[in-house]
Amino acid sequence: MPDMNRSKGFYLPKLETMSPDARQEYLDKKTQEIVAHAYEKAPFFRELMKKQGALPQDIKTVADLSGLPVTEKAELVRLQRENLPFGGFCADKMEGLRRVYVSPGPIYEPCEAVLEDTRWSQAFFAAGFRKGDLAQVTFNFNMVPFAFMLDEALNQMGCKSVPTGVGNTEIQVQVLKDLQVEAYVGTPSFLSALAERAEQMGLDLQEDLNLKVAFVAAEMLPESLRESLQTRLGMMIRQSYGTADVGCLSYECPLTGGMHFAQDCVVEVVDPETGQPVAEGEMGEVVATVFNKTYPLIRFGTGDLSAYTTETCECGRTAPKLTRIMGRVDQVTKIKGMFVHPGSVTQMSARFEQISACQLVVTRENNQDVMTLVCELADESGATEEFAAEVMDAMKEFLRLKGRVEVTAKGTLAEGCEVISDKRVWD
Repeated sequence: MPDMNRSKGFYLPKLETMSPDARQEYLDKKTQEIVAHAYEKAPFFRELMKKQGALPQDIKTVADLSGLPVTEKAELVRLQRENLPFGGFCADKMEGLRRVYVSPGPIYEPCEAVLEDTRWSQAFFAAGFRKGDLAQVTFNFNMVPFAFMLDEALNQMGCKSVPTGVGNTEIQVQVLKDLQVEAYVGTPSFLSALAERAEQMGLDLQEDLNLKVAFVAAEMLPESLRESLQTRLGMMIRQSYGTADVGCLSYECPLTGGMHFAQDCVVEVVDPETGQPVAEGEMGEVVATVFNKTYPLIRFGTGDLSAYTTETCECGRTAPKLTRIMGRVDQVTKIKGMFVHPGSVTQMSARFEQISACQLVVTRENNQDVMTLVCELADESGATEEFAAEVMDAMKEFLRLKGRVEVTAKGTLAEGCEVISDKRVWD
């Protein structure tokens, strides 16, 4: 493939470079349309507005959304359990869907019949992906929707994908080499693991591999790790932010310095207590409103904390930027790209009568997330290899991730301690 400029241009030039006033007018109009549609088609949203004493015509601008409550993910899980399968959020009938995704919770997410959302494609283009690229997708294709979303977005923008999924580093390196893959899609820690395995296999990272760009998400990207990988692999690495529920919300451009708001959605940063927007530069919860007519989530709380800036970016994109993800509103923690809920840890430990107290500790080793279940036992004689193996199996079942088990003396864990202790340190 001939050389191409991967650091300039736009996927949707008109949208990505419009003036702030024009963007506000555009988003106000789209907000009016999705609120009216959701009121008519989605039972939950109609009832929510009635409880607020509001009608669709009351929402004329993005600013008017602040009169509606934020719907948090935990509430979405509860509402779905009470009203299967979609909790009243779906605005289409089952026969009109293409897929139903399953996220941890479980949460059932309806997928529209025709893909119209371009936000992940915007992010890919900003990361340097171009039509014709062969992209290796290393996110999990087992039940969770994220990998499928990205795979479809790659196809939408004219890229070809190799859906390798997670694990199997030696085979994945062989695929990168044999197919001369130009683009990587996955977590930064797994890209680091692939680079290390390639070197162990005797490969030259730049001569034997053909990687040009990487799109990373689902975990933190320390600048030290980015710089190291870009130098070793001779490629550009950019990150994006979004969730499986609402899709892409922001993404880095070639100049970095924060993540531009994706076009065709509303991104708010709000006070977690009041739901009201905070000022530029102040930390708050990221809240999204998406214009998906099949699954119109309006003022959906991601649970992630960030801040935003309206500073001009020389890349030419005019949307504001999220500065960085600063943590979680609750104790829900993202580990190896997967959300781990405190309730899941508690449910898992309850299976073992001998565990009197426990805490899941998350650390970083060699740019990889490591989780260790620290357990206090009612009877320390039960600290056998068989017990540890059973607990590790339960961790894989309940948390869908591998972890370690550490038995500690009674009284080591503070009474009422956090279920999840995140001790990772980021550059």
